[in-house]
Amino acid sequence: MNAHSPKTSDLAAQGKLGFGLMRLPRKGVKIDVEQVAQMVDLFLEAGFTYFDTARIYPGSESATRKALVKRHPRDSFTIATKMNTMIAPTAGLARKQVRTSMRNLGVDYIDHYLLHNLTNGTYKSYENLGLWDFVRDLKREGTIRQFGFSFHAGPELLDEVLRAHPDVDFVQLQINYADWENPRITSRANYEVARAHGKQIVVMEPVKGGKLANPDPNVRALMDETSPDASYASWAIRFAAGLDGILCVLSGMSNVEQVRDNVGYMRDFRPLDEREMCVIQRAREILGAARDIPCTSCRYCVEGCPRHIHIPDVFAAMNKHLVSGQLAEARADYKQAVREGNFASACIACGHCEDVCPQNIDIIAQLRECADTLE
Repeated sequence: MNAHSPKTSDLAAQGKLGFGLMRLPRKGVKIDVEQVAQMVDLFLEAGFTYFDTARIYPGSESATRKALVKRHPRDSFTIATKMNTMIAPTAGLARKQVRTSMRNLGVDYIDHYLLHNLTNGTYKSYENLGLWDFVRDLKREGTIRQFGFSFHAGPELLDEVLRAHPDVDFVQLQINYADWENPRITSRANYEVARAHGKQIVVMEPVKGGKLANPDPNVRALMDETSPDASYASWAIRFAAGLDGILCVLSGMSNVEQVRDNVGYMRDFRPLDEREMCVIQRAREILGAARDIPCTSCRYCVEGCPRHIHIPDVFAAMNKHLVSGQLAEARADYKQAVREGNFASACIACGHCEDVCPQNIDIIAQLRECADTLE
């Protein structure tokens, strides 16, 4: 069995579901901590322990303290959080992030600490600010237990990073069946580089920002025919979990029902079998022919946009037209997205959004097309 497909005999993924705390449920503008607490309890009761948050996820660390840390013994869970130079562009500000995260979380150590969102545009900032040596010092003093990085670029840069920093404990990569052979995301190639360096992998975006939880109707029909009782998200997460060397597969869960679904099939994990892998291959072909904007609504692009364009909302509206041909509905959604006057046509092509986009989307060109179509 080569690295191009999951090892169907590998049961090492059992218990390796991770709780991604980026897309938590909200009541109005605030995180619904009461519901998050229910979700946390279900997750822990099912035997899973890995929780992933970040300083850059608004309110997530504090909600984690309230729903998890204050309510459960510290040795019953592991926490991952992250340092990000997008919100701390100097060495001093960047180094302060770990202490701020610890206060927000209410912990005296962090299990897994990551340099966040390494791309072709951001990699050098971590080098220039001396942050690799800083996280090594944090590990030596016991403030963190392991360090790694999340990565959104190609295999050449990943190989360069791992050669320069061979002591990293793990790598966080975007891996899902839709992006496995995607030349823009290079999931398979990145996976193979990380494994060639002997690194364990934390999988992010296994459901591609929720897109694979409700995929193309033709993909849904294929999956329903094969496993009518299985959720579409389960196909995606089982694909990633069945790969060799997986430390954890993160699922960004937004309600109690999603937690119940995920722990249900991952508690007694079964890798995709040969027939199911054939379905995945066909699904990949269908999705590869689809013309949509592959935005996962991480919203990294919004923070620094000088025109304050709500880019993910604009793209979601455009996708309604591109995927379903619903032009009138797309224009209605677009009006909501730009109700504050932040039109797609206001883009000044500064390029900040493209520098931080984990999906490597040609955002400037896409915004022009959105403006031409929807305004």
